[in-house]
Amino acid sequence: MSSVATVSARVPAAAFAVLLGGVSAALHLGKLPPAVPALQASLGISLVEAGFLLSLVQVASMTLGLAIGLAADTIGLRRSMLTGLLVLVVASLLGGAVGAGLFGDAHAVRWLLVLRAAEGIGFLLAVMPGPGLIRTLTPAGADKAALGLWGAYMPLGVALALLLGPALIAWGGWSDWWLALSAVSAAVVVWLWLAVPADEVRSAAVGGATAGWSSRLRATVGARAPWMIALTFAVYSAQWMAVIGFLPAIYAGAGVPPGWNAVLTAIAAAMNIVGNVAGGRWLQRGVAPERLLQLGFGAMALGGVAAFAQMGQGADALGLPPALRYAAVCLFSLGGGMVPATLFLLGVRMAPGPSTVSTTVGLMQQASSLGQFLAPPAVAWVAHRVGGWHWTWTATLACSLAGMAMARHLGRIRLAAAVA
Repeated sequence: MSSVATVSARVPAAAFAVLLGGVSAALHLGKLPPAVPALQASLGISLVEAGFLLSLVQVASMTLGLAIGLAADTIGLRRSMLTGLLVLVVASLLGGAVGAGLFGDAHAVRWLLVLRAAEGIGFLLAVMPGPGLIRTLTPAGADKAALGLWGAYMPLGVALALLLGPALIAWGGWSDWWLALSAVSAAVVVWLWLAVPADEVRSAAVGGATAGWSSRLRATVGARAPWMIALTFAVYSAQWMAVIGFLPAIYAGAGVPPGWNAVLTAIAAAMNIVGNVAGGRWLQRGVAPERLLQLGFGAMALGGVAAFAQMGQGADALGLPPALRYAAVCLFSLGGGMVPATLFLLGVRMAPGPSTVSTTVGLMQQASSLGQFLAPPAVAWVAHRVGGWHWTWTATLACSLAGMAMARHLGRIRLAAAVA
């Protein structure tokens, strides 16, 4: 806690408003998994329809990430985040209206699919400008710690949704859950509007001119560093989502009560926040980014193997006791948190220019979403084929080894740029 307090003391209120905007957007990303049983009960949606509702945000990210990042750099970072949050406010408000029966029951599922796609676009518009905004709002010397905090927006939002969603849905239904998050995002919009300077004022302060969108696009996709950062982000997010995303199913299959299931999953996801904050602090103390990436991927490799590897199946299977397996999952998530903290810093520092930061982050998000879209089905397919989750460690180990190799390459690119 003292580390978080130290970071907080050096990060201005405007940058915290940006961080809260990211957390608010991530709440909408994580609001659906706790609501799936209630949606099935009230609307009779099938598992396939539930799967589409879960994946639509990732489809939007993996197809539109670069384009929306480019748009954020074009229309202004503050305008982009405010627009994205407003889209989330309206879409979630309309979703709550669907749940209340205001649109009728015949087309309720269709409306939810359309609104979920809109939320995917709103999420991207809200989070793409985050690193660039934090860089411009944070004084020199505090940007590394602040970007470490930004890297925690996703696990913090998802963990809060996993913890709060089941209780609120049980109390008022899934439509009230949608309406509550709409109100939360509306409050964040007001704070962001008041706390963050307008784009024109901030641009005048930094003295930068914005290049045309085509030149910014060419500069981003023509440089090596953004692609390598994006691929590294992909192999991180793919394995993190595959493990954390299936934890509820794994624990349910092991007979863990639903209440404990939600708490254990949320704690494991929240450990990623600790890794993000620690990564930001170590970067601020001068640890080389590539070294921190190696450490993070190494922890993910060790945690993944310890959590899932076993010899044999059934009652005769040899592996770590359940408590140590859970500790290994927490190590996996905690160590992994150092990866996004470092990659967001590299995305800001190694973008081709100040006007291409959101475009670079958009490429990162697109690659990350592609990994999150492909990895969980692949891991589930392996688990189905072998009759359990005990080969999941092969996927996490392969991703971690790839990430360590990419980290070494990023280190060479960074050092070559520093010499030049």
